[in-house]
Amino acid sequence: MEDSQYLAPREPYVTSFDATVRAVDGRDVVLGRTYFYPEGGGQPADRGTLDGVAVVDVQKGDGETVHTLADPPAFDAGDTVAAEIDDEFRTYSMRAHTASHVVYGAGRQLLGTHGYGGFDIGEDRIRLDFETDGEASVNPLTIQRMANEVVWESRPVDWYEMDADEAGAREDIVFNLRDDAAAADTVRIVEIEDWDVSACGGTHVRNTNEIGPVAVLDVSNPGAGLVRVEYAVGQRAIDEWIETQRNASRAAETLDTGVADLASRAESLRAENESLQEETEVLTEELLAARLTALAEDTFTRNGREWVAGTVDGVGPNAVADRVGELTDGAADVVLLAGRDGSTFVVVATDGETDANDIVGEVTDEFGGGGGGQPTLAQGGGLDADPETVVASLRPD
Repeated sequence: MEDSQYLAPREPYVTSFDATVRAVDGRDVVLGRTYFYPEGGGQPADRGTLDGVAVVDVQKGDGETVHTLADPPAFDAGDTVAAEIDDEFRTYSMRAHTASHVVYGAGRQLLGTHGYGGFDIGEDRIRLDFETDGEASVNPLTIQRMANEVVWESRPVDWYEMDADEAGAREDIVFNLRDDAAAADTVRIVEIEDWDVSACGGTHVRNTNEIGPVAVLDVSNPGAGLVRVEYAVGQRAIDEWIETQRNASRAAETLDTGVADLASRAESLRAENESLQEETEVLTEELLAARLTALAEDTFTRNGREWVAGTVDGVGPNAVADRVGELTDGAADVVLLAGRDGSTFVVVATDGETDANDIVGEVTDEFGGGGGGQPTLAQGGGLDADPETVVASLRPD
């Protein structure tokens, strides 16, 4: 027997109908029959009007579909009303929901799993989650290519009722249903010919070619055992492709090449950049070594210990820390180098007789910031003074 409160999935192309009002409670209206789709299964509620009054929400509960209006209606129970469903939004939902079966079919081929982790149709993007075992991922361009091939192939889409036990026994059927879905003797099946078979209660198009273009926007791992695919259909997908092409053209122009050669040009530049980075690191090491050699010739005595203190340019605290210990091997008992990496920092190395943390503490007490480390090697940062001032404060008058 046909459920007059849930006609949208059976006849998704109906967007205009007349119906008798069964009940009115403030802004909530129940009709004798309705083609409005109530929110559920990841698909948003239909939009539209009842006798010209905007429908702002549609929910299903206790076997009835409740239409919530923007304002209290002028009609009463027993009246006949003209219902109009927003055709543009309904069509978008049909395309987006059918596309989820297309994308899911591609994903489970690539991931080798039938796990279903969730689904949601947003205003400009659709989210589909796959349950997987451990770490898993897929190439977004591969899913996009497979999905658009299915669209181009114009595969028929069918929906029908099946005995629930029979459906549950079939390994090829994916149950895209919530865990709290009510038990029933039959289950509604949506099938894309030779591609995907799923239990689903949403609205769909009759042929994959009605979906239009599909653009995969992102593939991520939002949690353990989940792979999330976000995609767009229709105009949003076209806009994404245009923006991608525009960015590729801009990049190609900047790199003085063509879009077709963009990847090879980028790879060449990356190799050049890596080579330059290696050369820079070597030169930095040489400059730091030369600076340390020069500083070692200008020692001074402080608190009975032999010190080397000076400034360094163009290197960060970690690079300094890797080399500063060399000067404590004979050149001095304490070495302090100050530099700037966003803010002023100090690196202190000692022979162990003096605690490097005490010296960092002395500096930060005077100039702010903080730091610490090991007794023979410590760092401080965030100092409120230039490196030259910090070094000058440590030299005897």
